[in-house]
Amino acid sequence: MATDRLKTGKTNPRGIPEAKFIENIDDFINPKTCTDADVTNFLNELQMRLEQYKYMEESKRTALSNLETKIPDIQNTLTMCLFLKKHADKTPDDDDDDLDLDDDKDEDLLIDYQLNDTIYATAQIPTENCEKVSLWLGANIMLEYPIGEAIEMLSDRLSKTKASKETTLEDLDYLRTNITTMEVNTARVYNWDVQRRKELNATAGGDNSTGSN
Repeated sequence: MATDRLKTGKTNPRGIPEAKFIENIDDFINPKTCTDADVTNFLNELQMRLEQYKYMEESKRTALSNLETKIPDIQNTLTMCLFLKKHADKTPDDDDDDLDLDDDKDEDLLIDYQLNDTIYATAQIPTENCEKVSLWLGANIMLEYPIGEAIEMLSDRLSKTKASKETTLEDLDYLRTNITTMEVNTARVYNWDVQRRKELNATAGGDNSTGSN
């Protein structure tokens, strides 16, 4: 198996390999013995690694977009569950200021909810229904939870989703650094090859002049 000469052996905590910065191109390509094909192959290696990093970056951007959509949804659902729990736990002597509830605990709740981007509707929720809630879990699955369990589950999911977002942002920063490193490597090898070709042409021209004399 061929050795991966661009491998550093280091990765970030998610296993993304670190990009190797090429300090001395002569350590990878001998300018005295290499052919044009050798340089082309090395540039192709660099380009392939660069494309791999860009592919991972795009994948992380998609994941980040999904997480940024999920977090407000989970937060809104959790907020509603907390509101319902406060109503379910409310006693006649409780202060209504922070809940904006009617004085009569037994009255139904009237809740405005969003049907789509521009349409809202009003739901009438019987007071006794505040102790349980049905949650969509995805894949057309809905389960009923006691309000306390729902809050615990949503709080845990919100915490994990926020942590995933932070991890994804870290990976994106790491990938951007690696992409920059590989772009610099590619540019340096390309310029190195241009200079090598100039020197070869100059040498060949000098040999021809000597021979004609």
